[in-house]
Amino acid sequence: MPNRNPIELPAGAAALLMDILEAMAAGRGVTIIPENAELTTVEAASALNVSRPYLIKLLDDGIIPHRKVGKHRRIRMEDVVAYKARDDREREAILDQLVGEAQEQDMDY
Repeated sequence: MPNRNPIELPAGAAALLMDILEAMAAGRGVTIIPENAELTTVEAASALNVSRPYLIKLLDDGIIPHRKVGKHRRIRMEDVVAYKARDDREREAILDQLVGEAQEQDMDY
């Protein structure tokens, strides 16, 4: 490899690279998609790890914004990421509530 000058990585980029390397070391695949990319329903469902019919329900219910190209739906990656973050926060809040209730009842959780 030719000599190259060292470059400084922003902390966020270094953390991202560490996440990528850890995932690869664990044998998990890594896909990098720009936030402004538009996904098909199959791609968005895969990114969220949900079934395509469940994703279609989220789209039809207006929970995740989308647009139509002819008969096909397109979902912005940033909207998929925002939904996942919201869903993760809601799930975490529910778990925290359950743990609190279990502790109130001395269930040793």
